[in-house]
Amino acid sequence: MAGIDLHTHSYYSDGTLSPAELFDLGRRRGLEVMALTDHDTISGIPEARQAAALAGLELVPGVEFSAEHDGVSIHVLAYWPDEDDAEFQAELLRLQESRLRRGERMVEKLQELGYPVSFDRVREIAAGKNIVRPHIAQALVEAGVIAEEIDAYTDDFIGDGGRAYVEKHALAPVDALTLIKKAGGVCVIAHPGMWRGNDPVPDEVIEKMAAGGMDGIEVDHPDQSPEQRSHYRDVAERFGLVPTGSTDYHGERSPGVFPGDETTAREAFEELKSRAAATRSQASQR
Repeated sequence: MAGIDLHTHSYYSDGTLSPAELFDLGRRRGLEVMALTDHDTISGIPEARQAAALAGLELVPGVEFSAEHDGVSIHVLAYWPDEDDAEFQAELLRLQESRLRRGERMVEKLQELGYPVSFDRVREIAAGKNIVRPHIAQALVEAGVIAEEIDAYTDDFIGDGGRAYVEKHALAPVDALTLIKKAGGVCVIAHPGMWRGNDPVPDEVIEKMAAGGMDGIEVDHPDQSPEQRSHYRDVAERFGLVPTGSTDYHGERSPGVFPGDETTAREAFEELKSRAAATRSQASQR
C-alpha cells in the first residue's frame, strides 16, 4: 500500500493519536509520505519530524487553515510554509485564541440550554492543545447529553448555525491563500465537496482562488462521492490545479478510515514539491 497521504490530524487539534502514534501507523500501513495538517496549529510538527524519521517516512509539514465564505467555513491546506514567518505565526495565534474564546462561549450557551457541560472538562480533553468542536462533542457524550460525537453537529447543539454554535475568527479564502504564499507554502483547498450541509464550495470561489495562485484541490477524500471526485478532477484540469488524495484521518474520530485509504499520485506530489520550491524562492526575494 505504498503511497502518499497529504491530510492527517493528531491530538494537537482534533485527532486522537499523537504524531508518534500517527506516523508509526503510517509506517505499518506501508506509506512513504504523510502530511501532518492539524487545524490552525503547527505545534505538532517538531514531534512529527522525529516520528517521521523513526518511521522512515517523509514528512510534509502543514496546517489546515480555517477560512470562511458567506459565513461558512472553507478549509485550506498549507504545505511546507515557513514556520517562522511572523505574519503566518500571528494568524495562527489569532486563530488559536479565537478557538479558545469560542469554546468557552459554546459551553456557556450549552449550559444556558440546560446541558451539564463543563469548560474545565473540555480543556482537560484538549490536554492543553488547540480547542476544537470535537472536544466539546466528546464532553457532551461524557455528560450523557448525546450518544455519539456526530450527534453534536446539529441545529440543536454545535452544528453550523446551531443553538450553541459560535463563529470563530477566519480569513476569507483568498486572504488565507495570500498568507500561505507569502510564507513560502503551497495551498490546496480541502474537501471542496463538504461546505454548507450537502452543498459544495461554490465553483466561483475555487476559480477565484485558482486565479490568485492556489496550487491544488483535494479530489479523492472519503466523504466525496464518485461524482464529486470526477467533477473536481475536471476542475483541477480546467484551472491548472494539482489533484490530491488523502484520508483526512482523525484517529478514532475517523471510523472505518485508515491512513493510505486515499492517496496522492507520485507525479502530483512531485508537482506540489516543485511549486513549493518556486514559492519559497519567490518569498525569499521579497
